[in-house]
Amino acid sequence: MSYKTKRCIRAAGVLCAVFGQPAVAADWLSLQGTEPANAAAVRVWGFIQAQYQQNYSDPNAAGGYISPKLVGPNLTSQSAFNVNRARLGVRGYLDPDNKKINYALLVEAGNNGITEPSDGAVKLVDASVTFNHIAGAKIRAGMFKTPTAEEGLRGVAVQNYINFSWATNQLLQERFANDSYTPNVPPQTLPPGTDLNGYQKGVAAFRDVGVQVFDTFTLEDNWELTYAAMLGNGNGLNFNDNNSDKDTYLYLAGEKVFAGKGGRRQGMKLFGWSQRGVRSADLSNDDTFNPVDYDRNRYGMGFKYLRNGLRVSGELFKGRGMIWVAPHNPSFGMGPAAGNPLAENGHGAFGKSTGYYLEGGYRLPDSKWELDLRYDVYNRLEGDRFEVDFDNITLGAQYFFDKKTRLAINYEIRSANAPNFDAGAGPNNNLDGVGDVLSLQVTSFFSQ
Repeated sequence: MSYKTKRCIRAAGVLCAVFGQPAVAADWLSLQGTEPANAAAVRVWGFIQAQYQQNYSDPNAAGGYISPKLVGPNLTSQSAFNVNRARLGVRGYLDPDNKKINYALLVEAGNNGITEPSDGAVKLVDASVTFNHIAGAKIRAGMFKTPTAEEGLRGVAVQNYINFSWATNQLLQERFANDSYTPNVPPQTLPPGTDLNGYQKGVAAFRDVGVQVFDTFTLEDNWELTYAAMLGNGNGLNFNDNNSDKDTYLYLAGEKVFAGKGGRRQGMKLFGWSQRGVRSADLSNDDTFNPVDYDRNRYGMGFKYLRNGLRVSGELFKGRGMIWVAPHNPSFGMGPAAGNPLAENGHGAFGKSTGYYLEGGYRLPDSKWELDLRYDVYNRLEGDRFEVDFDNITLGAQYFFDKKTRLAINYEIRSANAPNFDAGAGPNNNLDGVGDVLSLQVTSFFSQ
């Protein structure tokens, strides 16, 4: 039985286990971009997430570690305590009397992919205004989350798992090329003598600067239709743009609403989205600054079901161009090892990838406990000689102290394999030994 066949059988088994088993069936575009009618002029809110992670991976034969074998974002150890998110925001109506314009501001002070390249500096992650003047077409402008996959669009503080799925973390969570070609960082022994993160800029955090038109319509039989169209810089949390091309985002969702409201509304939701753009980057090691334009396209679809403590959801992602390879590979797989750096040879700048996850959860009746299970797969650089296939089973439990504080416990059973190489050969020299991860995280909200 082939490796891919075994993974397909495992995926089917996980789906059967969770179906007939809380995802958050919510209208995230409205929750994040608008305010309720009774909102005040100023509402202060935020949350803190503190965690511990232990990575059980083994080094390569020479004792070297690559990034999947260490705890992020610092990649200096296999176990660490961390305050991974500490966010403070303010939002409301500019004029509570007419409620035509609302605003949102949010800053990040935790230690994560947004702040770590800046040595923990506080970063602005949301700064937008929404104009509610046109029926059926709200207009949001500034920096905010793009209309994208559910795992990226959903509020991070209410994620059901501590870590993103392989595909969301690698394919959708965008990293930006350094201003000039930067060589790859080799595997490091512990403690590392060289920073394994070769990227000089933080992640996009599923955000962009631009203008979005969106709205949600109530249809018959408690159905809602949500759409969004956005034009953005395609440069993440950077206020400026590094080229004249703009990213286009499209989103469409239909949801049957069962009960409730807000972030844990019960419903059945179907959705699809796409993102198309161009990235300018100097990825060729030719001793000259010679940026080249590369297409970056992402699209996907998914579903969510939540009712009476029972949840099942899944998403499929596909992408082509500017495929992120690893934090220690800031050249996107290009450079001397890739042959002709301007040829469409399938490496990161031109490659394609596919990923998906299936997951479910069950809130135990008359209890503060929830049980979660997720299976996710990511096929990076499909069809290329250096294709790598990742898969992961996450066993999870959450304990809700109250509505604002909870404890999450995850155990990830992970594997990574380059199918075109034998064990211990090529990329498998470093991928062999990618092991399980234990994570514990406390999340606590506060609001005015």
